[in-house]
Amino acid sequence: MEFAPVLRAEWIKIRTLRSLLGALGAILLATLAFSALGSLDAGGPDADPLFSAFFGVAFGQIAAIAFGTTAVASEFQGGALRATLAAVPRRGRWFAAKMLAIAGPVLAVGLVTGGASLAVGRAVLGAGADGLSWAEGVRGVIGCAIYLTLMALLAAGLAAVLRSGVATLSVLIPFLLIVSFVIGDMSGTVADLLPDKAGQVVFRETWDGVLGPWTGLAVTALWTAAALLAGTWRVRSRDA
Repeated sequence: MEFAPVLRAEWIKIRTLRSLLGALGAILLATLAFSALGSLDAGGPDADPLFSAFFGVAFGQIAAIAFGTTAVASEFQGGALRATLAAVPRRGRWFAAKMLAIAGPVLAVGLVTGGASLAVGRAVLGAGADGLSWAEGVRGVIGCAIYLTLMALLAAGLAAVLRSGVATLSVLIPFLLIVSFVIGDMSGTVADLLPDKAGQVVFRETWDGVLGPWTGLAVTALWTAAALLAGTWRVRSRDA
């Protein structure tokens, strides 16, 4: 089977699963809600208005991770993967189509979420957002879409390795919460190279670590690439 019909089939799977559509909606809603709360609490001369406007991405990424995890983990339930591979024997082609079907919707929702978060953040911050430049806003919106997509694909790759949605979420969710809320703003350490902390530099107006906005996203992309390579190997080496 050619790649285009495989991709179409994977897209049909995603749009017909209510849990996946709900996860896409949750990306937008969770991000906007917590961005509004983060902007309300922002204040003082040292406040970062860009980070305040995109504060909710740290919570919206949980929904993106759930989306990527569920999209892959559903294949390991009820013999679904056996039926899929019977139609598409080339496992690498199927896995590439699955990842593209995951990335497309998250990227689109991420762009909408980024634009809405910026608008909500500016409205709530009021005069506090006057220092935000047009270029910084665009960077935040584009960075939001890329970051959420990378985190969804990271989860998808790990789900292919673990072959379990519960196991994947049990690893990623505590990991992200520990990095974001326990390590917090520690900078200049190995924590700067962890996938979420590196990628979220794109939401900073100023930064102190070794990574900048785009190099931070590049580090997140390397983590994602490693997860996808491991997922590809697992899919090819294990029976359905």
